[in-house]
Amino acid sequence: MNESLLSQLYLKETAFQNLMQERIYNVLLIASDYDAFMLEEDGRVEEQIFMEYVSLNLSSPPRVTRVRDYASAVAALDKQQFNLIIAMPGVDLSETFTKAVEIKHSHPDVPFVVLTPFSREVSRRIGGEDLSGVDYVFSWLGNVDLLVAIVKLLEDKMNAPVDVNEVGVQMILLVEDSVRFYSSILPTLYKFILRQSLIFSTEALNAHESMLRMRGRPKVMLARDYEEAMLLYETYKDHMLGVISDVSFKHEGVKDSKAGIKLAHELRKRDPYMPIIIESSESENSELVDTFGGCFLDKNSKKLPVDLGKAIMDNFGFGDFIIRNPENGTEIMRFKDLKALQYGVHKVPAESLLHHASHNDISRWLYSRALFPIAQVMKMHRFTSIDEAPAVRQLVFDLIVKYRKMKNRGVVAEFKRERFDRYSSFARIGQGSLGGKGRGLAFIDAMIKRNPVCDNFNGVVIRIPRTVVLCTDVFDEFMEMNGLYPLALSNVPDQEILDAFLKARLPQSIIDDMSSLYDVIDAPLAVRSSSLLEDSHYQPFAGVYSTYMIPHLNDKSEGVELLAGAIKAVYASVFYAQSKAYMVATSNVIDQEKMAVIIQEVVGKQRGEHYYPAFSGVGRSLNYYPTGKEQPEDGVCELAAGLGKHIVDGGQALRFSPARPKHVLQTSTTQLALRDTQRTLCALDTTQAEQQFALDEGFNIPNLPVQEEARAGHLRYMISTYDAMNDYIVDSDSARGRHLVTFANVLKHGVFPLAPAVKFMLELGQEQMDRAVEIEFAGNIADSPNDDHRGEIYWLQIRPMVDRREMLDDDIHNVEQDKLLINSTKALGHGLTDGITAVVMVKPEKFSYENNWAIASEIAKINSNFTNSGSNYILMGPGRWGSSDAALGVPVKWTDIAAARLIVEQSLPGKRIDPSQGSHFFQNLTSFGVGYFTVGEEGDGSLVDTDFLNSCTASYESECVKVVTFDSPLKVAINGIKGMGVVMKPGDK
Repeated sequence: MNESLLSQLYLKETAFQNLMQERIYNVLLIASDYDAFMLEEDGRVEEQIFMEYVSLNLSSPPRVTRVRDYASAVAALDKQQFNLIIAMPGVDLSETFTKAVEIKHSHPDVPFVVLTPFSREVSRRIGGEDLSGVDYVFSWLGNVDLLVAIVKLLEDKMNAPVDVNEVGVQMILLVEDSVRFYSSILPTLYKFILRQSLIFSTEALNAHESMLRMRGRPKVMLARDYEEAMLLYETYKDHMLGVISDVSFKHEGVKDSKAGIKLAHELRKRDPYMPIIIESSESENSELVDTFGGCFLDKNSKKLPVDLGKAIMDNFGFGDFIIRNPENGTEIMRFKDLKALQYGVHKVPAESLLHHASHNDISRWLYSRALFPIAQVMKMHRFTSIDEAPAVRQLVFDLIVKYRKMKNRGVVAEFKRERFDRYSSFARIGQGSLGGKGRGLAFIDAMIKRNPVCDNFNGVVIRIPRTVVLCTDVFDEFMEMNGLYPLALSNVPDQEILDAFLKARLPQSIIDDMSSLYDVIDAPLAVRSSSLLEDSHYQPFAGVYSTYMIPHLNDKSEGVELLAGAIKAVYASVFYAQSKAYMVATSNVIDQEKMAVIIQEVVGKQRGEHYYPAFSGVGRSLNYYPTGKEQPEDGVCELAAGLGKHIVDGGQALRFSPARPKHVLQTSTTQLALRDTQRTLCALDTTQAEQQFALDEGFNIPNLPVQEEARAGHLRYMISTYDAMNDYIVDSDSARGRHLVTFANVLKHGVFPLAPAVKFMLELGQEQMDRAVEIEFAGNIADSPNDDHRGEIYWLQIRPMVDRREMLDDDIHNVEQDKLLINSTKALGHGLTDGITAVVMVKPEKFSYENNWAIASEIAKINSNFTNSGSNYILMGPGRWGSSDAALGVPVKWTDIAAARLIVEQSLPGKRIDPSQGSHFFQNLTSFGVGYFTVGEEGDGSLVDTDFLNSCTASYESECVKVVTFDSPLKVAINGIKGMGVVMKPGDK
């Protein structure tokens, strides 16, 4: 099965939590004091059942209520709901069956089981009783296992219609009419199945899932005559693991000494490969069993339970998968678990593989281990020719890989050194918290799992990088064992704290785990902080703590030592002065902060001496600075070549709307593209492994010139080339000229579906988190993209797009007009801004081509004064701010107005001038979070209270410019979603 077809195959995950929904929780035991004493052997029967459940790793043991007689039983049934009634007959055996009919009439849905001591006389008398009120009769042989078997048999019967036929849980059919024998064999059978299932549950990724997988164990159904057996077969024939049958039982109402043989032949005719085990006390039946290829067991054998266990192990797919020589049955090899089969299937001889595949042995082995999705696919494929062996090998391998990837997604697995491999995606070490970023990654993984389109999103795989989280309890252990708290909580310099942490020791178990991890991930590693407070909804701690990247070394011991150093350096960053100050500012206590650490493969490829991804980006599901036809709800993305550190550090990135990727402001003109596109990129230097970790987490991440990386052929599809001769930009990296990071081949020409993928991730994240979100991602583009494989996008983080500055009432447009200084219905930005005490305004009547150059110089000097005093202002004036054409606006540069926190552009009478968002000026608005108002257009509902401003005393005034300074701050409120903004007059709220 090729990759394309396999990616289209959706393996439906088994919802083990939905199995076994019908349970027996309360049991009513009707027994005399003597019978109860004999049953309990001087101990509480409930306690015995509980201990049996614990030993088998079963959950929810039933509670047992005992009454002495049937009058008390009826009273108890009227007061409480019971799921099972077990009656132990007294001297009057008939009373039990008479009362059973009466109770069944009033409580028809409650199973009624009779538990009798074994004797031939009792068996004879039961044969003459009315059994219509009794579901089962069992012989008490002094073994508490029987009580567990009774409960499980009835639970299997209740859950089989859904669990077997709808989910695919397998069924073992037991055909036996001897009360004594099935009372003896059922406990043995259940204990075997439960213990085998307990072993197979280790395929689960954590303790909780292991418990749930026990629910997928094969069910047992009991038939006591031929017709009941055939009815059960017809009902569940597609999910039969095998049959265990007696030989002599009723057929058409009459005892038939060969009924079991007839049943076996009928089943063989319908299913040639159905495993059948025949039990008989008559050894001559052995030859009859041989005629249909069954397995014969002697009921008279003293080691029958052992023989039965071995027969089930050999025939029903339990235990190791043994590869045999089809000619003589000798063992060639065996596979202990799914991982072993995955890596060993290519070594299986063709003849053996064809034999096992054509006899459903592979699917049966998978079914017995509750691996239903791949078992079902294997069973559907029929193999008839030795020529198909290579295809069978590949199918088995591909199915297991796909299944393991599916199972690993969305599950926080326990890190097991022997199990973690290249198909593992997310694992934890320790039992503490994952921290904020760790929880975010786990949430992303779960979202991806619920959306199979991520496996093939227009030829792109969306996934998270392979990740291991050291939980917060590892941090606690590290701090305690090294006695670091006194130093860490003191006011010593950061360097001293870092040095002390680097000299400390990690627990040896962590070093051993890191050694196993290093064997699996053969790429550079990012070691990131994941504190309890990071990425919380209302306390944005992102960027407070350190992240280090380390190269992969050929010397494993050196590599593990480097990894350990990075972990300790991240731990140290919790206690740096900046972190402590941030704790105080956010009213948190430093010694309550706990640090988990994320160890993650770095997304990228080796490119010369450096390692970096094709692109990294940050996306937001709300765009508070929409341009042109963009809408706030379209979202916005910042994109850069190389590592995402370039964006985090404020480097020049490409800004685009995922809904309109072909309309990028920065590349809309040649002049803008030359000035406002990325000139350097961040990359991991893979040659500097010997350097000591520094306070600067970017000590081994240089900024590389885009021109050099492009000339080396490392930036294909991300760049265009400027043709200076013709003043034209060519969307290719092969042309001669200056290279520009435009992503035109990706965003305009569709080489890689980045914009649709980012749009999908933002919409999915917002839907699942029920709020606006910010995401981080990185990816690689295939060397030769095609419809089947274009590359990968790694979803790195998700967090709520909320902070305190952004929490404001959506109803700001209802503020009374007389309290407003400025009101705009065309506002960009979002949030509340305090601390502005001045308005710098250009007098509209002085706006002219002749005056505007002088006005620009004057405003630059005013801005310099504000910058020196550390204060901010509102800048207001006619026309387009920053225009190079003085006829359209005041030609200031951004540095001339950098202290402005809100820019207001007033329309000119009789002129319509496009606002500044159409130029490079707009990039600085978004980068610095500066608000932007357009006012004065006819009919737009905006206002500026010029009378109020004119009435205020100026702190500075010239012929063209007036500055008004207030004693109390102005309040600016912008609703970026509705595009509305207001400035309140000083003193108003």
